[in-house]
Amino acid sequence: MRGRDLVITPSSEYSQLAPDEQLTALFGKRLSPFVAETLTHDKRHAFWRTKPYYFSAVKAALQEQQTFLRIAFEERPTLPFATRLGVSPRPYQQEALQAWLDVGSAGVVVLPTGAGKTFTAAMALHELGLWTLVVVPTIDLLQQWRVALAAALSLESSEIGLFGGGEKTLKPITVITYDSAALYPRELAQFGLLVFDECHHLPAPTYRLIAESAFTPLRLGLSATPERSDMAHTELDELIGPEVYRRSPSELTEGRYLAQYREVVVPIALAEEDAERYNEQRQIYRAFLQRRRIVIRSPEDFQQKVIYMSARDPEAREAMLAWREARNIAMNAPAKYAEIERILREHAQDQAILFSEYNYVVDEISRRLCIPSITYKTPAEERRTILERFRSGQYTKLVTGRVLNEGVDVPDCRVAVIVSGNSTKREYIQRLGRVLRPKEGEALLYELVTSDTTEESVAKRRR
Repeated sequence: MRGRDLVITPSSEYSQLAPDEQLTALFGKRLSPFVAETLTHDKRHAFWRTKPYYFSAVKAALQEQQTFLRIAFEERPTLPFATRLGVSPRPYQQEALQAWLDVGSAGVVVLPTGAGKTFTAAMALHELGLWTLVVVPTIDLLQQWRVALAAALSLESSEIGLFGGGEKTLKPITVITYDSAALYPRELAQFGLLVFDECHHLPAPTYRLIAESAFTPLRLGLSATPERSDMAHTELDELIGPEVYRRSPSELTEGRYLAQYREVVVPIALAEEDAERYNEQRQIYRAFLQRRRIVIRSPEDFQQKVIYMSARDPEAREAMLAWREARNIAMNAPAKYAEIERILREHAQDQAILFSEYNYVVDEISRRLCIPSITYKTPAEERRTILERFRSGQYTKLVTGRVLNEGVDVPDCRVAVIVSGNSTKREYIQRLGRVLRPKEGEALLYELVTSDTTEESVAKRRR
């Protein structure tokens, strides 16, 4: 291993051969053409380079060709201490682990928020007993995973390393952020098992380098919603392995592993003046699409055919601004504030969290109702204090934007209110997950949807 590269150094008996002859002597025709194309020859030091990701393919080809090889690093570094599961796994967690083991310990497990994905990872770690690196999307999750793994594996928190957010402590079990793992590829060579939390982040151009810079084929991907709007989730098959297990919130609710819940769509009417303004703006946008014969089938279509065009085309800009204004009118109808007050009065004794697509709406709800709010602008220490007080019950209501959709351990509550949101399945399931942890009685998810606007179709798509 050198930097990001896996290095293959032929012995002296191959030194007089030309590069092509060397490859034939080493591998015969055992190496797939795709992997062979990734091999580059370093003339100065007479060795071959490729991505560590192809280690298993290179090793298998050499063995099939009966070429003697010596591996200069530990393939399966074992933990220097024993682990013990602190609690018994639930049946679906045991099923997920077995499905993952059956395909060679390389694949993706899809479980809803609150279903115990962290414990499933702990089970995999305990089963294999290897040095393990857990990759997480945010700094907040470093400490949360450390505490959860320590409890699940009967370890002290100090026995688990942290890498990211100013910490650079590598231990046999380490939690690292995606950003740090991408910046320090050499550290990946020490681990025999990789766990990717919120693995839908991995196909991003920078983060996929993490998967390519690691030699181990033993990989576990975890997500409640692996699907991406750009379809890049299909690359998880290559970067981690196939999807091996999936359970939906409704399936686990039936088994009483998650709370019984009910979804309530609350129709919101626009004032006459707002309705007229909404229809005017929608007509401007639709007329532009008709004139240009543009068909929008996905968010990517909208970005490429409207947003990008608006930078140089005055008509496209007018249409984009009209779309934005209409969306703003629908999602932030003034009547929603009165409905929010009604819902919170009805659930005065319940823990409730409200979500809005717009941070200025979060600020307005917080100001009107005197309830704590969290947005991307909230300082880390203040956010931590608010979440601790919400968890303890000192605060019973909380309003937030996208910042708490994922990557933060939001305390459980009984009521969630979607004041406004986008059409993505991921966002909906993440927000639903805030009320799904097991509890007595029924949890509620309210959606405030403005009637006779595109918000109806947006809400329908995400559900």
